[in-house]
Amino acid sequence: MATVIDTNVIAALWNLDDALNAAARSALDAALARGPLIVPAPVYAELMAFAGRTESFLDGFFRETGIAVAWHMEERVWRAAGQAFQSYAGRRRRQREPGPRRILADFLIGAYAAGHHYSLLTLDEGVYRTAFPALRVLKT
Repeated sequence: MATVIDTNVIAALWNLDDALNAAARSALDAALARGPLIVPAPVYAELMAFAGRTESFLDGFFRETGIAVAWHMEERVWRAAGQAFQSYAGRRRRQREPGPRRILADFLIGAYAAGHHYSLLTLDEGVYRTAFPALRVLKT
């Protein structure tokens, strides 16, 4: 089974000082043993924000690791992401949910994984479990 990789897993992998670096590496190895690894386009775009991460760097990283970049998202993925984001925004307004605010990219990543029946490897399982209950969420 293919596994979608969330931005935070790759960020932990790149940061050798991060306490989750070894866990991220181990989780990625385990996911690779189960099947292909994929990052949807929003993950690629988010990774561009990291210092020193150029398109050339990212393209080389994904080529060397064999992680595929899924550049295209179907209408059903966009609709599912919009619906999940709408539900999240409503909950946040009603309950004044603590914690960091989520952005649309989080819901696009989850909707992509759910829409293709892939697993999702993330360090932040809560938002995905709530937004996409049928999604198989793997944590590090």
